[in-house]
Amino acid sequence: MKKLLLFIFIITACCRLNAQTDALQGKTIGVLGDSYVKNHREPIENTWHYKMAMKHNMKYFNYGRNGNCVSIDRAKWGEAMYKRYKTMRDSLDYIVVIAGHNDASLLDSFGIDTYKEKLGVLCEGLINKYPTAKIFFFTCWCNDNPDFNKVVDASIEVCGNYGIPVFDSARKSNIFARSDKFRDIYFQNGRHDHAHLNAKGHDRFLPVAENFILQY
Repeated sequence: MKKLLLFIFIITACCRLNAQTDALQGKTIGVLGDSYVKNHREPIENTWHYKMAMKHNMKYFNYGRNGNCVSIDRAKWGEAMYKRYKTMRDSLDYIVVIAGHNDASLLDSFGIDTYKEKLGVLCEGLINKYPTAKIFFFTCWCNDNPDFNKVVDASIEVCGNYGIPVFDSARKSNIFARSDKFRDIYFQNGRHDHAHLNAKGHDRFLPVAENFILQY
């Protein structure tokens, strides 16, 4: 009996210690972005950010919209993120922005300077709306289109000017989005899809993204 009580005490103490040392425990997180966030045609529950939130017992709010851009409005896909962030709930502890894919795809129509300008508006707006929150930006995956690198580098530059940590998903994600064989396994529509991870893909990226966020 004494050994059983001692075991229960140790387990309880460990659980309490874990709760005390988990910086994300019970916090509120909002994720803003495009179909990387909305998860295209699969459930939001399959995404790495939802799974991370559930793992740490966080309150989770998804502000993803398929086809959405940081910098320009689109008739079918709604207001740009530099405006749309204003509709997010007023109280958030953590904010994750995952964006840039659609801007890169359409960059020829408006140019990199517009992207940088509107991303700056978004960064400043988020900081002013959530001065106590921790804010993170995740870029799009790598792509054969050179405009993707332009958008990734611009995201790192602009967010950096505001002190917002950026994860370079194009170069450091361990997501090999230019590989047909990789996409066949980890993307929703296989090699025909260059944007949307399936559940297995989200599971692969989860520890990478989680480790990045936990640094802060």
